[in-house]
Amino acid sequence: MAKICAICGKRGLSGRKYSYRGLPKKKGGTGRKTTRVTKRKFLPNLQKIKINLNGRIKRAYVCTSCIKEGRIQKPTI
Repeated sequence: MAKICAICGKRGLSGRKYSYRGLPKKKGGTGRKTTRVTKRKFLPNLQKIKINLNGRIKRAYVCTSCIKEGRIQKPTI
């Protein structure tokens, strides 16, 4: 099962993390220099919960924003 929200389709995004050195010009330095650029991932806050999907009870990954907004139906046991 992929780490994708079953309701809205939210998934991870790739990006970059920048590392700097030096003091900014604003604070009296000669400026900040980029020393390294590394790849990273921005992952959504997914929770694996039981939901009522198309009349069936399934265990699926759902993002917390969908849970808060009430887009899902939790099964009644």
